Amino acid sequence: MFVLSLSLDCPGIGDVHGGDSITGMDCRPGCGACCTAPSITSPIPGMPQGKPAGMPCVQLDPRQGCRLFGRAERPAVCVSLQPQAEMCGRSREQAMAWLDALERQTTPQREPATT
Repeated sequence: MFVLSLSLDCPGIGDVHGGDSITGMDCRPGCGACCTAPSITSPIPGMPQGKPAGMPCVQLDPRQGCRLFGRAERPAVCVSLQPQAEMCGRSREQAMAWLDALERQTTPQREPATT
């Protein structure tokens, strides 16, 4: 489960959608890391159960841009993501590693099954 209360946005949509006015940073063209790395537990059009970590969102277009950007159907967790240097790093690989680490840190531990 990806639990995030930071102010971050999807790398990969800046050229198409203009980036973020809060941080002043644009998304990296062709990245899409924040649309791939985290799990999303809320429904996404085309993914009614959300998506697991590491799976690209079905709304990620071939240019790695979000088809739902600016639309009401975009999940709240996606809206809350805004680009920032710490998350985006210098490459898609760095962004994926940062988001993967955040995913692991915020995933609730499951209790062992009792028999």
